[in-house]
Amino acid sequence: MPKARTFGRTHLALCLALAAGVAAIGVSAVADATAARPGDPRPVVIRDTNGVAVGRLSILREGFGTARVSVSVKGLTPGFHGFHIHTTGLCDPKAVDPATGQVSPFFTAGGHLDLAGAVHAGHSGDLPPLLVGKDGSGAASVVTDRFGLRELTDADGSAVIVHALPDNLANIPARYAPDGPDEATHRTGDAGGRTACGVIR
Repeated sequence: MPKARTFGRTHLALCLALAAGVAAIGVSAVADATAARPGDPRPVVIRDTNGVAVGRLSILREGFGTARVSVSVKGLTPGFHGFHIHTTGLCDPKAVDPATGQVSPFFTAGGHLDLAGAVHAGHSGDLPPLLVGKDGSGAASVVTDRFGLRELTDADGSAVIVHALPDNLANIPARYAPDGPDEATHRTGDAGGRTACGVIR
């Protein structure tokens, strides 16, 4: 009888150990599912026009045909800010707009990423406006199927831009403007100047 009881305790301990191992493997699998995979873009540092780091962006594969875009920022003006993926991975704070000859920070990042010939807010790179709190910090995470990681990491890369003003998503009700959104609104959502930029590689 003592031997039987000893075996029972040993068997129970072994079962508990195996169960703990399975649970640990399950947790690890969940963690791996949301972790960066080979080929995912590196985390992006977002810098303002003075070169100061004001945020961080990550883009990870979320599932088949989707990506999770996560961002955190600090030191920005409270309120909503336009937040988009732009076509070119070049963030020059002293860039000049050739059409005007004037300095236009981060003009080198190009326009909104647009893989389908849409207008704002249907561009591939159009993301929900970023809300910044009274302390100048903000964070957001969104899953999108509008682009794949391959489109972001092509030969000239891409960039994330934080704009100075809220993005109206080209929503101009007819009672405000009988003719609807103008050409600039269809391009940018009237989100204003580019205040911060990060290169996606």
